[in-house]
Amino acid sequence: MNLLIKPGWILIVEPGVQNIVGNKEYGEYFALFNFSFLLNILLDFGITNFNNKNIAQNNQLLSKHFSGLFVLKLSLALLYLIATIVMGLIMGYDVRYTKLLLILSFNQFLISMILYLRSNLLGLHFFITDSVISVLDRFIMILFCGLILWTSISDIKMDIMVFVYTQTFSYLITAVIAFLIVLKKTQHFKFSWNWPFSLMIMKKSFPFAILILLMTFYNRLDAVMIERILPRENLADVTLLKSAEKHPEKFVNETQKKELIAANERESKSGAFQAGVYAKAFRLLDAANMIAYLFSLQLLPVFSRMLKYRESVEALVKLSFTLIITPAIVVAAGSFFYSRELSMLINKSDESQVVFSLLMCCFVSISTTYIFGTLLTANGNLRQLNQMALLGICINLSLNLILIPKYAALGAAISSLTTQSITALIQVVLASGIFKFRLNLRLIVTLFLFASGVILFNLISHRLADSPQFKNSSYFWVLCFAGMCLASVIWAFVVKLISVKSFLRFVKYS
Repeated sequence: MNLLIKPGWILIVEPGVQNIVGNKEYGEYFALFNFSFLLNILLDFGITNFNNKNIAQNNQLLSKHFSGLFVLKLSLALLYLIATIVMGLIMGYDVRYTKLLLILSFNQFLISMILYLRSNLLGLHFFITDSVISVLDRFIMILFCGLILWTSISDIKMDIMVFVYTQTFSYLITAVIAFLIVLKKTQHFKFSWNWPFSLMIMKKSFPFAILILLMTFYNRLDAVMIERILPRENLADVTLLKSAEKHPEKFVNETQKKELIAANERESKSGAFQAGVYAKAFRLLDAANMIAYLFSLQLLPVFSRMLKYRESVEALVKLSFTLIITPAIVVAAGSFFYSRELSMLINKSDESQVVFSLLMCCFVSISTTYIFGTLLTANGNLRQLNQMALLGICINLSLNLILIPKYAALGAAISSLTTQSITALIQVVLASGIFKFRLNLRLIVTLFLFASGVILFNLISHRLADSPQFKNSSYFWVLCFAGMCLASVIWAFVVKLISVKSFLRFVKYS
């Protein structure tokens, strides 16, 4: 369900919206959307991760804790909304930005509530029910946005505010349904404030809260910094470009044409426009991350339960790592070599292809983090993870301040790739040291052979797709890309990186 629905939202609906509203307007939305994430921890305070682990190890606590945690979440939501708006005003956001930020912040509250409700289902190992809830919001959004974008049933014209309101409606419906499902699993529910209980939970979840806060900052700062660091649009240029769009017949002489070219060039270097370029490049990475994230959500309660009963996790770590790193390498390499073709397919333009090729290389590091970071979280190694995340913020901030003024969105992509690679390596080293994992030279050699083969398949297939006799074909590259993916999968079995038995073993663990 996730493979069918979530990529459809990210790869079809969102690009459709961005193509209608333009890079600048979508870039403003994308920057504010990421900004609304920065204080997201105030919404959750680590409660979701704590609850997932706690319910997985002690199912009977659901009825005892659900009422208190639900009321606590509502109280934290009010604190989050106030803090985010105040922080936005400090950042210099005007009335228009603040209005959009307020709605996006409310959406973040709904997302956080859905994740908390899902953590109860995951803790109880109701994976199928959780999967349905995980795609319900996107399904509703696709339905309504699709009606507005591609049919004449509605007279509503798509703009950013309509786009955001559609999200609000979808999240609200999903949250209500998820609440009713969890409510059926509890023995009682009482809507009341319990200060001692809330204080106890916040104290226990505080390390989770710090970790989420730090990791959110180094994962979400890029778009915010692009929009704030780079120059803002020139109102005279905006007026000129809008006038030229409405009355092109008035701009025919050489002087006027040169003015338009200069205005277009200045706008393309503005913070909002470059944030839009970054959003286009980030889109496929976001789609891939959703699948890897869902994989880690399944692992957290499994790791927690195994560690509680002192079972060895080494075999499961190796198994889950190979299962996720295999497609990650294929996706990253394929996106790097086919960056222009994929950018044109998804975004109808190739302006973000270089940024896209670098960002997609992050997927290997992010996938690694989802395995080893989940294991360390389940084991309670939050102090080490917080230190790692703090280092990640320092690296990300420093590189963004240096690279964004010079390279714009490309600079942010370089910063992201560097930060993700370093933090993933640190987590592998931490987990290996804490759990005394043996150095698996055979796995390292196998990964190297597999990655080399995937790169070779990409070189051959892309050269064939770019050959003179096929270069003008609109779809031949798709066959070459599919051939590369098929060859990579076969190669993974040949080098024994994955096997049918490994899939069956993972199902058994889950």
